[in-house]
Amino acid sequence: MTEVKEITTEEAYSSFVSSFPSSSLLVIYFYASWAQPCKQMSAVLEALASTYPVESPPTIGFISMDAEELSSIAEEHDVTAVPFVVLQKDGKTLESVSGSDAGKVRAAVEKYAAQPEQTNGFSIPPAQKVTRPTEEREPAPAPTGAAVPSTTGASSGASKDLSAYVPPADAPATAPEVTGGEVDKEALFKRLEQLVKAAPVMLFMKGIPASPQCGFSRQLVAMLRERSIRYGFFNILADDEVRQGLKEFSDWPTFPQLYVEGELIGGLDIVKEELNNNPEFMMNYAVKGPEATAA
Repeated sequence: MTEVKEITTEEAYSSFVSSFPSSSLLVIYFYASWAQPCKQMSAVLEALASTYPVESPPTIGFISMDAEELSSIAEEHDVTAVPFVVLQKDGKTLESVSGSDAGKVRAAVEKYAAQPEQTNGFSIPPAQKVTRPTEEREPAPAPTGAAVPSTTGASSGASKDLSAYVPPADAPATAPEVTGGEVDKEALFKRLEQLVKAAPVMLFMKGIPASPQCGFSRQLVAMLRERSIRYGFFNILADDEVRQGLKEFSDWPTFPQLYVEGELIGGLDIVKEELNNNPEFMMNYAVKGPEATAA
């Protein structure tokens, strides 16, 4: 029976795709380890893959990868939320399915692949609608680092288009060392209350605007700059106390996180949806006049 192959590096992905028959159906599954809906979807795809016999050359293949760990590949397929399944043939995307609707994924796969002769006794779980990711909360490590409030503008290079930016191979690492110890949650939350209000628009991201350290942060920075939004930022990779504590404080387990006047808006997918539905969203925070950045 066919299995779902885990891809952990860009090199492994390139090698697999180059050797996989272009005329065969390739099912690409993007997940995040923190997302409970992804655990169900992983089981769904494993069961679905097992209904197809192993053939040589293969007529269908299933691969999975962590969307945050391999963000450049996720960006190529316009992944903004997980679970996310892409059906590809001849190097072209036939269909994409976002969310944990198992029935929709099954229907899409069966639409482009030959029906299996038998199902090995597997059944697909009923569809579920997921509107917000959740995860088990984690204890925050000991305090390190400090806030880095800033704003964009012509003098800071905000007019540069970073929508296609990729950090160079020699970019310095920003992830903190893991530390132990007890954390005063009351003091931490008081600090976080101040941080989310450090600027009218406050972005908590991986890296800094000039060098984002994940594809989702890079996309959100590009969206803010495209609209000349003035914002402050905090590099959560430089302060693991904030990185872990903010997940519980906001009840939102992923980054980037965008706050407006101290209120959480959400991550990349939520902000993108707000901007698509309301062109005036956050425009009262945009730079006006000669300071405005170019789109």
